[in-house]
Amino acid sequence: MLVDMDHQLRISTAIEDLDVPLIHRFLSEESAWARQIPIETVRTSIRNSLNFGGFLGDSQVAFARVVSDHATFAYLVDVFVLKEHRGKGYSAALVAAVMAHPQLQGLRRFMLATGDAHGLYAKFGFTPAARPQMLMEKYVPDAYVRVP
Repeated sequence: MLVDMDHQLRISTAIEDLDVPLIHRFLSEESAWARQIPIETVRTSIRNSLNFGGFLGDSQVAFARVVSDHATFAYLVDVFVLKEHRGKGYSAALVAAVMAHPQLQGLRRFMLATGDAHGLYAKFGFTPAARPQMLMEKYVPDAYVRVP
């Protein structure tokens, strides 16, 4: 557990601390990247990731998770701060905790995708891909869309 004293945000990597229904609600209803994601998919993703919950008191207000082999590669995903708690430095505190985590040191590549937070991540050394021509992806934007 880490505590960011400047912002009074408690950051925990313990799965049992996470408010999974809150995480699911945000991802499925408010995020631009995981609309309609099933709760079982969220649970599976949490079980298989290094998770960072941001808390004010007992209430979760932020979340991020990292998919990694803890040796060479990591991918930062699902970073969010609840709307009513934005603008207080919590996203920077959360990303700082991610970047300082002992299991994520010495990695050759740390990646993420963002549509609007380039400035935040640049503060932590993230840049556009050095050789984007080498990167490929299989992207299914409507993977969670429920068909009636």
